[in-house]
Amino acid sequence: MARPPRFDSDRLLDAAVLLAAGAGPAAVTMSAVAQAVGAPSGSVYHRFAGRPVLLAELWLRTVETFQAGYLAALAADPDPRRAAVAAARHVVAWSRAHPNEAKLLLHGPEEFGRADWPEGYRERADRGNLRVYTALDGLGAQVGTEGARGRDRLALALVDLPLAVVRRYLRAGNPLPAHAEELAEESAAALLAAAWG
Repeated sequence: MARPPRFDSDRLLDAAVLLAAGAGPAAVTMSAVAQAVGAPSGSVYHRFAGRPVLLAELWLRTVETFQAGYLAALAADPDPRRAAVAAARHVVAWSRAHPNEAKLLLHGPEEFGRADWPEGYRERADRGNLRVYTALDGLGAQVGTEGARGRDRLALALVDLPLAVVRRYLRAGNPLPAHAEELAEESAAALLAAAWG
């Protein structure tokens, strides 16, 4: 039976998450990741063809995990209003459960070198974003909040405002307060009430 690799991709990406959370995307280099896990640099290059691929894999693994839970929250309740606040709450709850990954996502893909990613990675990121915006459009259609303005309102209520709740604390290195999920829900509900009545 073959022995599992000592330095598999997930272990290397876990180290990269800690580097990014601690010092930002610039800290994620091939040699820094190798040093963090005690691996020879060749082990990192064996898993990732170069730094752009490492950064792409790091970003995509993190954002896809977040998006899977977000989409599940949007789909979990047939009532669109309850689904909306559940999605807003998910942003904060996921960030509480995964603070290092949440710090990473606060930087955005451009800071992780998206322009230099191989095309397949950029396409994968675009597909994930499209799934989220398609789900938001579907939610908007259920309650009559459609078009560019409706999409912007939903994105503000269900993505941007919950991220603002998270950002202030994570950037300061402080834990999220116990009431953070409720703040996200209340903010989303208040903004959407103006459109949904």
